[in-house]
Amino acid sequence: MLQKEKVSVVVPIYKVEKYIHRCVDSILNQTYPNIEVILVDDGSPDNCGIIADHYGKLDDRVKVLHKKNGGLSDARNHGMKHVTGEFTVFVDSDDWLENKMIENMVNSSYTYKADIVQSAFYYAYDQKLLIDNRHQKKNESFALLDNKTLMYELVINERVKNFAWGKLYKTEMIQDIQFEQGVLFEDVLWAHQVMKKVNRFVLLDKPMYNYFQREDSIVATYIPRNLDIIKGLKERHRFIEEFYEELIDESYKVILKTCLIHYNLLLINRGQDKGGMYRGEIQSYIQTNYIALKEAANGDKQLSNQLQLFMLHPYFNVFFLGLRKGLRKSRILSQPVGLERVKQYD
Repeated sequence: MLQKEKVSVVVPIYKVEKYIHRCVDSILNQTYPNIEVILVDDGSPDNCGIIADHYGKLDDRVKVLHKKNGGLSDARNHGMKHVTGEFTVFVDSDDWLENKMIENMVNSSYTYKADIVQSAFYYAYDQKLLIDNRHQKKNESFALLDNKTLMYELVINERVKNFAWGKLYKTEMIQDIQFEQGVLFEDVLWAHQVMKKVNRFVLLDKPMYNYFQREDSIVATYIPRNLDIIKGLKERHRFIEEFYEELIDESYKVILKTCLIHYNLLLINRGQDKGGMYRGEIQSYIQTNYIALKEAANGDKQLSNQLQLFMLHPYFNVFFLGLRKGLRKSRILSQPVGLERVKQYD
């Protein structure tokens, strides 16, 4: 039986020896004391397992689980088997929390009778914190969403994020929904299944989760497994077609944008796509679904233009993006609104 008002914090751990103390300390130092911290050592080859065991001896709120390496999804699923709290929070082991995060989220859940509470977050770099204010409504400290609004926000991925972390869940909402193993971007395959069950969702405007950004860029580290995001979006699209027909166009737009981005990334990293098989799959999908994608993009002039150029030849779209980037660099075109720096470290 789940313990009322208790919060279970599940932390998968793998090769994060450099960051694990910052992460776990931020959880144990929360102003909300009624927590259990489930550290899942996913067969980490460094000293993470030893460090986790040390925390288990220091604080009786810490449970340490050791298992063979199975990936992030497997570690989260394993941790969920040991959850005893009314609420569950996922934290990635290189991230960290502001000290009032859990207290504020629990209070919000009770106040608004919410199934899930999501905190805003910082993009945390080694020497700076950034925040995305582009979709924030002025003078709004929180938003209360019903199910239809929630699913719309999840699909467009602006205010409600597909990430599993940064949210407080009623444990009963997620106990029977496992993360798919063996894929990247597993959260995309998981989130919509959870959100379908939600009646009330609270979106907090204050950033309380620090999402650590490694310096490696996706361009430099790109591998074909990154295409799992497209597979996940297609699977979610089938779900949208069945349960949220009014969101089909929005879903198509997200798939199209993602396909165009990854086509260009594959082009840059041609060594990862010898023979162009993956680019061919993307091109085939866009050609096969052209009519539906065109209708979906109608209200988005830039996306519609990109689609038309891609249909003429994929390289035309690449040229268009390169030209636009050059015009912005020379300040002929204005820069898009980006992230705002809120803190600089020495």
